[in-house]
Amino acid sequence: MIYFELFYVFFLIGLFTFGGGYAMIPMIENEVVARGWLSSSTLANFIAISESTPGPFAINIATFVGSQTAGIGGAICSTIGVVLPSFIIILLVAFILTKILSNRFVKGALRGVRPVILALILSTAIIFMVQTICFMGNDLFSQTISFNRKGFTLLLFLGSFAYLYQKVNKKSLHPIVLLAISAGLGIILFI
Repeated sequence: MIYFELFYVFFLIGLFTFGGGYAMIPMIENEVVARGWLSSSTLANFIAISESTPGPFAINIATFVGSQTAGIGGAICSTIGVVLPSFIIILLVAFILTKILSNRFVKGALRGVRPVILALILSTAIIFMVQTICFMGNDLFSQTISFNRKGFTLLLFLGSFAYLYQKVNKKSLHPIVLLAISAGLGIILFI
């Protein structure tokens, strides 16, 4: 019975919470503490652990609460419960989307959205680059402007390396390799 209850509670939490995992915290607290599964302090510890462990917050917290309440079976039931609503909604959207993608209005809308998405990504990259190089990671509109030579050198080196790698090998450098190289260079340059 506890397995079904865990599944049901986390299914409802996953279904009726919008805005990501952090928006789930009040609902999780109401359900879990009211049912006596966890105390408020234990739940606060689980929230801290869920935020610091890799993976989606909602899945982490559901797994921790289910595990504490009913062991491995509880962890499985609560995790499936919190994931299933999103999975079902995505399947429905994908099914509907494949049916309406041939509509000329939908095609036109998607073509119109592409430049905006590109502009948003590009503006974020430019702001991040300027913030890293000129403001040493401070707020973009802070009063202290100082040129970060190490950050600029790292950006220039990695950009040149990725460009040359693509020209020589006729394929792009894998993002994980580029991240590993930049992390190593960051350790060398900034320590």
